[in-house]
Amino acid sequence: MEGEHEIAALRLLDGDPTVRVLEWDEWANAMLLERCIPGTNLREMFQPDQDVVIAGLLKRFWRTVDEPHRFRPLSDMMTHWIKSALATKSTWSDSVLVNEGLYLLENLSASNVSNVLLATDLHAGNVLRAEREAWLVIDPKPFVGDRAYDATQHLLNCRSRLRLEPYPTLRRMADLCEVDYERLRLWTFARLAAEPRGDWDDDSTELARLISM
Repeated sequence: MEGEHEIAALRLLDGDPTVRVLEWDEWANAMLLERCIPGTNLREMFQPDQDVVIAGLLKRFWRTVDEPHRFRPLSDMMTHWIKSALATKSTWSDSVLVNEGLYLLENLSASNVSNVLLATDLHAGNVLRAEREAWLVIDPKPFVGDRAYDATQHLLNCRSRLRLEPYPTLRRMADLCEVDYERLRLWTFARLAAEPRGDWDDDSTELARLISM
């Protein structure tokens, strides 16, 4: 569901800042992609330095797409997540926390503070070292919506830093991405609190409590 329009996004971006799609078959959802050499991912870099690379790539990825376009609003993905989370309500370990997160997933995605093409899954594992550029993005899951949302995936892959220094880590990413700090904090909290998962009594719940203050 989330990656349905990856081909369309890669064609639109045409290598800036992503790998290029050389040939494609949308019916089969098949792509021949530019090869990244050496192809090692950004996880090899010191994590605070990853922040700078991720932020720079995100700001290049974000662009206004003219109507009519085929990309779905971020609210569609949030609706899908909310339904999935509610289907497992009997297993929630903290219903107050989850309900607060679900409320924010719905309302943040509906507020349309910004309306640009989002990668939605940009983290260090989806950034590869290449020859054409130092780093290229792979595997976008495109939606249109709030820039602040797009910084959350990298943060969710930096859980040790979030646990040790939650607010400085959030502030640093907000500043680097030039997005509103409070919206980034709320999006991060909402995902940690309410994004559907198999185990509701995990470190995501613990981190959500930590940054809810």
